[in-house]
Amino acid sequence: MRRGILTVAAIGLLTAGNLTACGNDSADGTASRPKPKIGVILPDSASSNRWETADRRYLEAAFKAAGVDYDIQNAQNDKARFVTIAEQMITNGVTALMITNLDSGTGKAVLDKATQKGVATIDYDRPTLGGSAQYYVSFDNVAVGRLQGEGLVKCLADKGVRNPTVAELNGSPTDNNAAQFKEGYDSVLQPRYDAKEYLKGPDQSVPEWNNTTGGTIFEQMLTQTNGRIDAVVAANDGLANAVISVLAKNKLNGKVPVTGQDADVQALQHILSGDQCMTVYKPVRTEAEAAADLAIALARGEKKKTEQTFHDPQGNRKVPAVLLGAQAITKETVKNVIADGYVDKAAVCTPKYAALCAQAGIG
Repeated sequence: MRRGILTVAAIGLLTAGNLTACGNDSADGTASRPKPKIGVILPDSASSNRWETADRRYLEAAFKAAGVDYDIQNAQNDKARFVTIAEQMITNGVTALMITNLDSGTGKAVLDKATQKGVATIDYDRPTLGGSAQYYVSFDNVAVGRLQGEGLVKCLADKGVRNPTVAELNGSPTDNNAAQFKEGYDSVLQPRYDAKEYLKGPDQSVPEWNNTTGGTIFEQMLTQTNGRIDAVVAANDGLANAVISVLAKNKLNGKVPVTGQDADVQALQHILSGDQCMTVYKPVRTEAEAAADLAIALARGEKKKTEQTFHDPQGNRKVPAVLLGAQAITKETVKNVIADGYVDKAAVCTPKYAALCAQAGIG
């Protein structure tokens, strides 16, 4: 498995040797310290496959390798359930809590409760604005959005489309990552709108990243423009698939470039077939390993120094952070995602896609 292409060792992102004990230790440094236990709350399994197929397995592997107790649960996009899971984990003695919030309000309440109870905290993948997490681990999400914008520009140029109308189907308005993705792709597209090279079409966010809602919104966009949409920035692969389904009903799939991100199996198949122009591969293994490394240290009553920070504008504080890079994926580089072990070749290269896989150099 080639991991060097897209990832860096998570441990290398943290400054080695910067461990400092915290908590009330006895003379031998261990007697009064609670047994390390890590709680993780994932957001859902509907908006993206990654949470259950990638994040869970990579986190579990890291915790098992370290020999620490852990409890990973999924809130399934239910805020009340999110809070209940957190309260149960705190009651059951977790010493570190890692969350991917459903919104900053709910996330803040959970983090503040954990902090009050002496539980160390980490924001995973999404920041909790105004929150109290001790660390934030994610990707450079503005850069991810910029890759989407640059990818769309290339796809339009490759198709020779002039003066295209571009629709933007953004992520959830309660997810700060969605705002950062949009900042990134708008930084590429806005100058082209301003120069009248591109026409800015409908621009709408999708509540809770709901793919069904995203499909409905895009269908309305097509109606609103009398079918005149030449390209779509879809904020993730789930929304991209919803867009492609609508385009297919209108016999426009493969003709209208569509972006995505997450590099899930369906998106890679869409790229191979020409229905999706690109996605963004975020090496979740590295993200999970970096977060697990910090969580394990915190659970043991230690802290690590990171080389980066994230500015929380609501809390007006700098949060120690690990922010990772990503890679644009097109038909020529689908093989990189498979080679990195993120998805299985068998899952992508089903009989329907076997010939396309061979053409793309996936051996």
